[in-house]
Amino acid sequence: MTDALIWHRIQFTFTVTFHYLFPQLTMGLVLLLLIWKIRAIRKGDENYNIAARFWGRIFALSFAMGVVTGIPLEFQFGTNWSRFSQHAGGVIGQTLALEGVFAFFLESAFLGLFLFGERKLGPRWHLATAVAMFLGSWLSGYFIIATNAFMQYPVGHRIAEDGTLQLADFAAFVLNPWAAWQYAHNMTASVITGSFIVASIGAYWTLMGQQKDQAAIALRTGVVVGIIACIVVLFPTGDQHGKMVAEHQPVTLAAMEGVFHSGPRAELAIIGQPDVPHHRLENPIVVPGILSFLAYGSFGSTVKGLEDFPRQDWPHNIELLYYSYHIMAGLGTMFLIVMGSAAYLLWRGRLEQNRRMLWVLMLSAPFPFIANTAGWWTAELGRQPWVVYGLQRTVDASSPQVSAGDVVFTTLGFAGMYLLLGMIFLLQVVHLIGSGPQPRPVPTSASADAHQSHAEAEGEDR
Repeated sequence: MTDALIWHRIQFTFTVTFHYLFPQLTMGLVLLLLIWKIRAIRKGDENYNIAARFWGRIFALSFAMGVVTGIPLEFQFGTNWSRFSQHAGGVIGQTLALEGVFAFFLESAFLGLFLFGERKLGPRWHLATAVAMFLGSWLSGYFIIATNAFMQYPVGHRIAEDGTLQLADFAAFVLNPWAAWQYAHNMTASVITGSFIVASIGAYWTLMGQQKDQAAIALRTGVVVGIIACIVVLFPTGDQHGKMVAEHQPVTLAAMEGVFHSGPRAELAIIGQPDVPHHRLENPIVVPGILSFLAYGSFGSTVKGLEDFPRQDWPHNIELLYYSYHIMAGLGTMFLIVMGSAAYLLWRGRLEQNRRMLWVLMLSAPFPFIANTAGWWTAELGRQPWVVYGLQRTVDASSPQVSAGDVVFTTLGFAGMYLLLGMIFLLQVVHLIGSGPQPRPVPTSASADAHQSHAEAEGEDR
């Protein structure tokens, strides 16, 4: 593997995959923080404030990890993908800059106020900091999605005399229809991650007989928000995003589903192994006609197979694309079953007594991260062999002066650094979960008198 392009792709895949473990959690958690703050004011229940403070600390840890691991990605546009940056930077630079403004300034500034300003701000202004955090987090997510959507379905640009891409219509670029459904699907998936993590910790506390009030809040919130998100991620967001792929990237659809031959009433493969050299799907379990209906709204619609497209336009790694997509779709279905079962038990008032369901919820925590990773791999593998679909191929996007040895060396460095950071993060989170949420300390009368005497003494000195 001496081809530098392969190592450029491996390094970016590794760094962006590790990085996205954290934003998907923060973007999901911030919605739950906002819900708890609203309920604390409406119900006058301090337990919701306690929940918001506790999960706010986990949010802060994840946010910090996202910042640290996100910075190298920005630099890689110049170090590893200089020709891509030169070609498309006149367009995507706009949204990347806006993402930085909202992520690093709006979200981080109000995170500090949320963590340390509750006493001075009061309930309603503290709620306002949660609203600002939510807006900053979700707006920054939109600008990243808009950047990626341009690479998937480029609109709002013009080709300059030197061949580079320049921004021609900012509104068309930012309001890309691909971005709308991709964003809705992605953010709903982030909410699933946050909901599963909260529900799993609530299940752990319940099984251990700890933090009774907080365990109940975590279970209720995680399950209720989770079942809604599990439905929305399948329909309408997943359905509409899939239709966008079918319309604008039909070769990607064929590779995702392992379809080699065109025809009406196309079968949906539940499982199977793509045999690319022989243009077939081995050991398939299929449902007739469903793929045609899902892709184009009619059972009789024709789905084009890979054989209808030039070989050079096929995605580079069809096997990995196929399995990534099916892992994402399979886990999404499992999430719906798990959260649906938990929601039914919650409705019947039996969830906290059903130890089997609690164990399922607790052990489900890692799987949303796997599903989100598989979903992003599906999007990025499916776009190949293009880095900007139809406008620039990946082979023409890397930095020609950076050797394979340089990339391997820095990839090993990233691996070591991220292993250390990941261990520190997990230790901190485990410590927080073990300690559990703590009520805000209320000053005793003695300490309050001492504080007042100290203030009076300072006044006399003045």
